[in-house]
Amino acid sequence: MIDSNSVRAIVDGWLEGKEYFLVDLTVSADNQITVEIDHREGVWIEDCVALSRYIESRLSREEEDYGLEVGSAGIAQPFKVMQQWLNHVGRQVELRLTDGKRLTGKLLAVDQEQLQIEVEVRVRPEGAKRPRNERQTLTLQRTQVAEARAVIDLR
Repeated sequence: MIDSNSVRAIVDGWLEGKEYFLVDLTVSADNQITVEIDHREGVWIEDCVALSRYIESRLSREEEDYGLEVGSAGIAQPFKVMQQWLNHVGRQVELRLTDGKRLTGKLLAVDQEQLQIEVEVRVRPEGAKRPRNERQTLTLQRTQVAEARAVIDLR
């Protein structure tokens, strides 16, 4: 079986000096290698091909056969690594919390421990006939977040 650490070292070699980052790498029991990369401004197919060829040039199919799939983490996929969180500061995100609640808002700040998100909530000021939207900044522990995704705005 191909060792995932050796594949990770190969991928790290290709990533060196580039603004791409590794999101996920798996090697299954039947040597199916899956590599997901990302970049702040998106991933180009040409770069996936280049990484695939780089990996293939450093692994020998004669020693051990394998399958290889290199791709983008995908905009609709949940965040898996800290760099994805950092890349989305200032952008709209959707959070699913561990208690099942969902929040959508602008990610203001994030670190390893917590995050700040600006959300719109409906409030009815005292004496008002109708509720209105107000922006509130919430601070959450990262452990409260089960899943986070970028919000895709097609407008």
